[in-house]
Amino acid sequence: MPMNPKQDPANIRNVAIIAHVDHGKTTLVDGLLKQSKTFRDNQAEMSQSLIMDSGDQERERGITITAKVTAVQHGDYRINIIDTPGHADFSGEVERTLNLADGCLLIVDAQEGPMPQTKFVLEKALEAELKPIVVINKIDKPGARIKEVEDELADLFLELAVHEDQLHYPVHYAIGRAGKAWDTPPTDPDADADLEPIFNAIINEIPAPQVEQDKPFQMLVTALAHDTFKGKYSIGRITRGHIKPGASVALCKKDGSVAKARVENVFMSHGLNRFEVAEGIAGDIVQLTGIADAQIGETIADSDNPEALPTIEVEAPTLRIYLGPNTSPFKGLEGEFSTSRQIGDRLQKELETNVGLQVEPDGIGYTVAGRGELHLGVLIESMRREGYEFEVGRPQVVTHEENGVTVEPIEEVIIEVPAEHVGTVQMELGQRRAVLKEQFANASKAVTKLVYTMPTRALLGMRNILLTNTKGTIVMNSLVVGYQPVGAALQQLRNGVLISYEAGVSTPYALQNAEARGTTFIGPAEKVYAGQIIGLNTRQEDLEINVCKAKQLTNMRSSSSDGVVQLTPPTIFSLEQCLDFIENDELLEVTPKNLRLRKRELDPNKRKRLNK
Repeated sequence: MPMNPKQDPANIRNVAIIAHVDHGKTTLVDGLLKQSKTFRDNQAEMSQSLIMDSGDQERERGITITAKVTAVQHGDYRINIIDTPGHADFSGEVERTLNLADGCLLIVDAQEGPMPQTKFVLEKALEAELKPIVVINKIDKPGARIKEVEDELADLFLELAVHEDQLHYPVHYAIGRAGKAWDTPPTDPDADADLEPIFNAIINEIPAPQVEQDKPFQMLVTALAHDTFKGKYSIGRITRGHIKPGASVALCKKDGSVAKARVENVFMSHGLNRFEVAEGIAGDIVQLTGIADAQIGETIADSDNPEALPTIEVEAPTLRIYLGPNTSPFKGLEGEFSTSRQIGDRLQKELETNVGLQVEPDGIGYTVAGRGELHLGVLIESMRREGYEFEVGRPQVVTHEENGVTVEPIEEVIIEVPAEHVGTVQMELGQRRAVLKEQFANASKAVTKLVYTMPTRALLGMRNILLTNTKGTIVMNSLVVGYQPVGAALQQLRNGVLISYEAGVSTPYALQNAEARGTTFIGPAEKVYAGQIIGLNTRQEDLEINVCKAKQLTNMRSSSSDGVVQLTPPTIFSLEQCLDFIENDELLEVTPKNLRLRKRELDPNKRKRLNK
């Protein structure tokens, strides 16, 4: 048995690890797992990094997408660790998991300092009255500015604290990658050290869970997991009482109804594994099987006292997108699942675990609303990898009514860019009606920091343009900060597109002509259909072009002369770049093998009539 399952609540610590994206959260969890002897010395995990990022997309993108719960044993103490995402688009994951914790480790980069998402996650943690411990990470960076970061954090706590006690917080200093931490800034970061100061801070500073051992059982379902062996696992923190395998329970549904159920097994976490226990006690985080209908936000309670806990409140979505079955001439050729019903079933399954998502039927397709382009992009990429084929429309901003006025979300955008590109950034944001709040030079990082507020809809498509115009040097973060009345429509800032005039296979000869008109998105010998977007025009209007035309052979030419055509490699967009690129009259066809941009109306004559 990995640890003593019969634990005194006084020896349990529940801690959430929160930070801005890429400040070293998951790396620090790796260190805590390894140094608590969770793995044997010869286990593969001892040589791995980002152990908690288990999904393919998490490893590829280098970010945490779903919150995960693990646990370590340190002496007599069982420490449950909740690793949360650091990206604003996955704020639903942060909001639903903070109620598992009694305290939080706030990780801040010693060079970058507090960033927009730092502010968001800290605000949520302080609202939930979690006890904060600050860890200034990456203190070995050449540009580390520990004193300034401490001052910035003090200002942030002053702004966000709910009551005075939250202004007194311990600060620790760490190099998460090396598994080192100190109570005071070290004079020699290369000296031997470990993460013992962090373990001590968690045990001494974070309170034990406040629980009622002798009351009837009650638990809020905060997360779900599945496997083919045991089925659905309902994960949550026991608020009161205790639970044993075989116990009869009541499932308090969101609609107010109560369903009877029986707990089959009680599991707890240890490192990356779960193990079965004879009893779960109040204050601990457990995983229950046998309750097939449980959903996130519902309460599992004692069958004789079915009292529901308050449901989890998640911030409203800011972006919506049309997602429906593929209607192109290539439909059904590349995907395993392509019908409206199959897509609907997959979206319903996603709603079980993705609390920040909303899905509504829209004709033969669906309107899917989420917290941002990355949030929606991860869902689209997951479905694509699972064999689904579908089409998506341009992301639209979610508006709502306030006192009879239609309002739209506005975001605070923080941009860091080298001084030579400041003019480029200001010109682009000026066209998008962004308001500059502050601008100052950051001498330690040799960049200029610009803070803007702007409507969410003006942000669409901006990231790619700025990355191109600043030669990839820009660092951009944004966070929804409120709502304002809907402003005037923005003019189209993108040029027109090159559209395939007929179906067929692209030829080098025809693509040479297309290159003279703009940037191409396809190479030779690719199948295309009429209405497919094959490039970006150098002018504002759309242009139809035949990319399947072959060179006419005469007695003066031979077919071998086609071999000397020199083509520029086509521009290949990522999924997020495609979503940024399309306009309202365009769609993105998504299949497991290809991403194709197309016009919503494929027939050129009908398209001309629509544009009149």
